[in-house]
Amino acid sequence: MTGTSPQAGRKEWIALAALTLPPFVVSMDITVLYFAVPSMAADLNPSSTQQLWMIDIYGFVLAAFLITMGNIGDIIGRRRMLLIGSAVFGAASAAVAFAATTEMLIAARAVQGLAASTLMPSALALVRNVFHDERQRRSAIAIWSVGVAAGVSVAPIVSGLLLNSFWWGSIFLINIPVIAVLLVLIPLLVPEFRLPRVRTERFDVLSSLLSLLAVFALVWGFKEITANGFGALSAAGVTAGLALAAVFVVRQARLPHPMIDTALFAHRGFGPALALTFTAFFCVIGFGLFSTQYLLEVLSMGPLEAGLWFLVIPVLTGVCAPVAASLVGRVRPAYVIAAAFLVVAAGFTAMSQLTLERDLLLTIGGIAAIGVGVSTVIPLLTDMVVSVSPEEQAGSVAALQRTFQELGGAFGIALFGSVGAAVYSREFAAGLSAGPVAEVPPGAYETVGAATAAASRLPAEDGSTVLAVAREAFTGSLNLGAAVGIGVALAAAVFAILRLRHISYAGEKEEAAVAEPEPAGVEAEPAPVAD
Repeated sequence: MTGTSPQAGRKEWIALAALTLPPFVVSMDITVLYFAVPSMAADLNPSSTQQLWMIDIYGFVLAAFLITMGNIGDIIGRRRMLLIGSAVFGAASAAVAFAATTEMLIAARAVQGLAASTLMPSALALVRNVFHDERQRRSAIAIWSVGVAAGVSVAPIVSGLLLNSFWWGSIFLINIPVIAVLLVLIPLLVPEFRLPRVRTERFDVLSSLLSLLAVFALVWGFKEITANGFGALSAAGVTAGLALAAVFVVRQARLPHPMIDTALFAHRGFGPALALTFTAFFCVIGFGLFSTQYLLEVLSMGPLEAGLWFLVIPVLTGVCAPVAASLVGRVRPAYVIAAAFLVVAAGFTAMSQLTLERDLLLTIGGIAAIGVGVSTVIPLLTDMVVSVSPEEQAGSVAALQRTFQELGGAFGIALFGSVGAAVYSREFAAGLSAGPVAEVPPGAYETVGAATAAASRLPAEDGSTVLAVAREAFTGSLNLGAAVGIGVALAAAVFAILRLRHISYAGEKEEAAVAEPEPAGVEAEPAPVAD
């Protein structure tokens, strides 16, 4: 409890700064590639399928291996896993930077994703090990989570600056000094933690394979929906993923030493917190592509200018996330979480009102509200998930929570993308039917980027018409997507109050939560292994 748990000192807070580096580099590398694709394509000349894998393979492998690597880290030692993963991530970053062929680049990005899957759960579990006091742990997780928001927001700026002066490989070499600092600080500041020896021989290969295939199939199915719409292949992928996930859950309930202890779901806040984590990333990642394209294609911003506007998100998050973490000591977290989702809904409301006019206050305000609302709520949800798990299961539970983030983002991209593509195609075709123009390539009916490229190759008058119609159609699709986001965010706020209102950090007596059920089969918490 708060009053009896050991307090963290200066060393622990410096250790937190080091543990914030893994989520920063991992999240940065998810999006840093986007602006470099044209120059990479010109240099390596990939096919359209290869180019898709260049972009997607990192996220595929990262999501698929999270649960497995979180469990392995619990067994061999979380600090050891973090250091091994960091070294591999740095080496893979260099391999990507100097890749001479498309195949080499895709392979190196896959290794990067595998290494990234070791970093996130190990780093978060070590935060759980270092900070034992409940209030300090909530503050630490809030600060740690800022690293994720900072990585996503800084990536476009770093990419734009480096691409202006250097070749595309430089955007991956920037990881190496960060990894070098991490490799020096972690052994000095962070204690090791691993499971007792009696449990280190219990790794279940079949469970690992089931989790890997389930997540991979789900993410692939969602991405297939984004690329080609809902069809037989995407339905098969999602169905197979759900079936494999069900088999995985059933198996975990029967194992004496499962990868994920299903008894944790007996805690009434555990499942809802995971569901809200999924929803939060559904909102921010799913709608993020709309936001970026609107700045680049409709408002005609350059990558660097657009990236600089996104800097407002980590700045505001750095203030709001710790404040929210401190508020839950006086206000039930359900109401803080609901308020954050209302902020997200307000952001979507602003985005639903956008037009072709350059209204930066409305645009950046809407983008910032969505990003800050989600970035504020994630640390609270993370703490709910991690805090109810025994210390020896923190790595696998952190991996589970991160998996829900990845799945939420993939599903959001699929749903928002499908809705947006349908509206854009209909509105673009209707707009062109108003007057005769030169022949327009089929791709222009699918994306605003393709329409912009096609407009530049048409006669001036026809090009202006196509560009205007495409921007109008895309803005209409963005407005409708934002309306969907409003509904999802409001539903999440209501869900948070209904399902989490029993949780209190202020010490009130709960009528239905006087004694939360303890996870079955959990042994006493072992102390961190001393070096």
